[in-house]
Amino acid sequence: MRLRSGVYIVPTDHWYIERTVWLIAGGVLIAATAASLVWPLAVLFVVATGIASITVALTGFCVVGNVLYRLGFTSRLANPGAERPKYYVMQTDRWYLERRIYLAVGINISIASVLSLVYSPWFLAFTGFVGVAMVWFAATGFCIMANGLYWLGAEPRLAPQGRPCVIAPGSEALKPVR
Repeated sequence: MRLRSGVYIVPTDHWYIERTVWLIAGGVLIAATAASLVWPLAVLFVVATGIASITVALTGFCVVGNVLYRLGFTSRLANPGAERPKYYVMQTDRWYLERRIYLAVGINISIASVLSLVYSPWFLAFTGFVGVAMVWFAATGFCIMANGLYWLGAEPRLAPQGRPCVIAPGSEALKPVR
């Protein structure tokens, strides 16, 4: 991997499966984190979200993604094919940037959730931050973690015409990377 500069932004031209999953998961994280402040065992919903995220990263199968698929949403990360497959399954042929995000988020919120139960409820601040960041990511296309991975050289797949859009240093406009 080679180091990069610029700001990576995912496409926000329409609501595709992956973008909508981030919005729903962010909402669940925010709600479960808030509920955990009143009822500590509600943190199990955060753990469930983390396990689901890890499962998506490892297998490509997403329950929420399949519900959205049945509702007619399209995908940007599903396996390409000539006909519409029966189920939505994200590509798992290599560890591209978006797949790494699912894994990192799942691991981090699961660990923070367990720590909030056994050590301090202040760890819920982290899960709340992740939930807000996921909603922000879905709404604007900007993600702190995605940019960190992008700068470290991870190759994204969510990009217009197969090329990531970045804001080049010293520029205000989005430009495709060549």
